[in-house]
Amino acid sequence: MAETQVITLGCRLNTFESEIMRAHSEAAGLEDALIINTCAVTQEAERQARQTIRRLHRENPDARIIVTGCAAQLHPETYADMPEVNRVLGNEEKLDPKSYQEWDAETDRVAVADIMTVKETAAHLIHGLDGRTRAFVQVQQGCDHRCTFCIIPFARGNNRSLAPGVIVDQIRELVSAGYKEVVLTGVDICSYGGDLAGQPTLGELIRRLLKAVPELPRLRLSSLDPAAMDDVLFEVLATEQRLMPHLHLSVQAMDDMVLKRMKRRHSRDDVYQVVGRARALRPDVVFGADLIAGFPTETDEQFENTLSGVQELGLAYLHVFPYSEREGTPAVKMPGVAKQVRKDRAERLRQIGETSLLAFLELRVDTEASVLIEKDGQGLSEHYAPVTVSGADQLQSGDLASVHITKVFEGRLQGTLTT
Repeated sequence: MAETQVITLGCRLNTFESEIMRAHSEAAGLEDALIINTCAVTQEAERQARQTIRRLHRENPDARIIVTGCAAQLHPETYADMPEVNRVLGNEEKLDPKSYQEWDAETDRVAVADIMTVKETAAHLIHGLDGRTRAFVQVQQGCDHRCTFCIIPFARGNNRSLAPGVIVDQIRELVSAGYKEVVLTGVDICSYGGDLAGQPTLGELIRRLLKAVPELPRLRLSSLDPAAMDDVLFEVLATEQRLMPHLHLSVQAMDDMVLKRMKRRHSRDDVYQVVGRARALRPDVVFGADLIAGFPTETDEQFENTLSGVQELGLAYLHVFPYSEREGTPAVKMPGVAKQVRKDRAERLRQIGETSLLAFLELRVDTEASVLIEKDGQGLSEHYAPVTVSGADQLQSGDLASVHITKVFEGRLQGTLTT
């Protein structure tokens, strides 16, 4: 019998959850199965999920296929109706060990509960992440906000935080397994703690776990909401070198009217303040941003506001998405922007991002970097910059190397070992 495989589509939280599912399926003795952990952030993501299911069935005709994740949570009937699919699990059910025991092909074909009724997130300890040098750790689940373009709260439920002690235990476990970098992840990590006793903030959590796990060399954060970064988070950024100087902001747009129609909680000025405050405390910090191009009603002038904001702030690591209609969201009912215009605007943003990133990389030449080696002498610096290390034959995946940066070549830093 062949072992069960987990195929992960989408976000870092899915990556973490896939390890839980891998462990549960192994413990249950599940064999000859493919578990597909889907994404639903866009209509295209769902299309790709269906395409993946069909391809995997063609390649593995005897394997049972279990579909789970956000797409399965939102549209279980769509996947249950696919002849290739044997079982559909919701986002809560996929983390239940019982879901991977034998099931009745007729009565248990679909197991998807109402995610909006879930009040807590169970703690799950993982021992590593398959084939990865960085470890992702879930700190919270769900989202209480209702951005007009986003369907994810209805796939993930409301905000639910994990207790700080549980997170500390998970990080200790991963560090003892050899991981030197941990990434805190969730759906909306800046909402962390609002549902816990004492309402600890994300910054307070970071300060606690860095103190509790002094042997952790590097801590990184996933996307941050500019409207909800707490004071302690900035304090830790200023004082703790183990918190990486790379912040990724969920910006989406840099025009106030567009932000209002998106139902975002920050303004253009808020983004400027966050970036300015962070740079004053940690001058070498670099920023990434999520951006949507061609949101409904976005005019040329409003788009230029976003473009100029990205340029002025030097946002370097851009995740740019042409707006994609998502059924079930308010934005679908707004007057749309022509698809070609969306694509053109997205391309202009990407070009600006490439220019900003190149400018940042040039600033790193003739400096020292700590590089987490991934493979073949290549890795990521503390600033999330890709680095090729000369003379790194003796380094293994997961090693931390001190590197002197000598130049930029084809969008990557290059350097030599210093120790």
